[in-house]
Amino acid sequence: MASTAGTRAPSKLSLPALTAMVVGSMVGAGVFQLPARFASQTGVYGALIAWTIAGLGMLTLALVFQTLAMRKPKLDNGVYVYARAGFGVYPGFLSAVGYWASACAGNAFYWVLIMTTLSQLFPELRPVLGEGDTWPSFFISVAAVWGVYLLIRRGVREAAAVNFIVTIAKLVPLALFLVLVVFFFDWDVFVGNLSGDAGPAGDEALFTQVQGTMLITVFVFLGIEGASVYSRYAKKRSDVGRATVLGFLSVLALFASVSILSYGILPQAEIAALQQPSAGGVLEAAVGPWGGAFIRVGLIISVLGAYLAWQLLAADVVFAAATDRDLPGYFARLNSRDVPEHAVLWTSILVTVILFAVQFVSDALDFTLDLTAALSLAPYALASAYAVKIAVRRDGYADAAPARRTRELVIAAISTAYTLFLIWAAGYVFLFLACILLAPATALYVVARRQQQARVFTPAGLVVFIAIVAFAVIGVVLLATGVVQL
Repeated sequence: MASTAGTRAPSKLSLPALTAMVVGSMVGAGVFQLPARFASQTGVYGALIAWTIAGLGMLTLALVFQTLAMRKPKLDNGVYVYARAGFGVYPGFLSAVGYWASACAGNAFYWVLIMTTLSQLFPELRPVLGEGDTWPSFFISVAAVWGVYLLIRRGVREAAAVNFIVTIAKLVPLALFLVLVVFFFDWDVFVGNLSGDAGPAGDEALFTQVQGTMLITVFVFLGIEGASVYSRYAKKRSDVGRATVLGFLSVLALFASVSILSYGILPQAEIAALQQPSAGGVLEAAVGPWGGAFIRVGLIISVLGAYLAWQLLAADVVFAAATDRDLPGYFARLNSRDVPEHAVLWTSILVTVILFAVQFVSDALDFTLDLTAALSLAPYALASAYAVKIAVRRDGYADAAPARRTRELVIAAISTAYTLFLIWAAGYVFLFLACILLAPATALYVVARRQQQARVFTPAGLVVFIAIVAFAVIGVVLLATGVVQL
């Protein structure tokens, strides 16, 4: 997960600018987590399989966004509108809230990561900050969240200079990491890590090991829809799809390199035991303490800029949904500085709630990372399913050759299957957590529909709502009785 370019993109973006936006949207804090997350699950063979699956699956998703940008050019408010157009107002609402909650969970992840990184840079702070899961960490993070809220409501937006600094802070440490890891690469250590038997999950079947890496691959690719979000600003509509694919292929090569090359520096068990951000630990093992410090300082600068951008993005999702009347008009109101103040307010509230909740989980960093990824899956799956639907119905294909429609249908079907597989791989715990959020949030949908004096639920929408409530109740019971622990 990474920063976007902000909530207000400039007009008439060229292909290079759109491609840079996609790359910037995906390259962020997640890449610094890859070594330990992969090593805790699998070895080199499993990592290669995982990146092959994730690469092909996410490529089909990127191609789906390319297809939708071309076939449905008027749908330009981001990912959630595809669910609304394809399956109705209530699924569109669920997609918007899920995507918004994913962004908020990602913002909570940023503060947990900043706290744990500071405790590594300054060991004397470790008893106070811990791994981002102590009460002092919580109060510092909350103070920062509301400080940013005050800035945003006054009309402060990400400036070009900040974007430049954030981009450099991300790419320079990663470039140095790759160069130095290649230089200090130990073939014998790499060979010893091939099978993954020496890692924490070494007794698991290879497929189970690969399954355990799926959420981190989703997390690092969050932002793949970056060009789609700002498609209305493209000079040429066809550039949106090209930028998505070019940006995706670039970051896939980067992510795979960071995770796989790390196996040539330390034994798998040692990589898995590294504190996050583990890229710093890997580089520290290769060149000494200065390498780890360099990575961590760059990470903090990157994450601070990314937080502002994603806080703005999250608020924009709420604002756009309210503008489309899927949420109450309250969230669409602008203050005197042209800022959707209520959308920003409730985004800050949800980030605060998530930061409070992570004080009671066993691993705050991994929990917020996995929650962010899991909440994004339903919007992605619905977008893919919508691409299948329009291809089957030939909606938007009046001028397309039959062979092209068939190809796009197959790609959309594969993308749908892949995103559904990811929902299964994420596990039932995150399904319950999502429903615990969505069930009470539906009250906002009901208010919005009544404001329009429109029918609240279609028969199909009512069935979906009942299912969500049922899963939410089961989830609450399992958490309350201790059957499920976070």
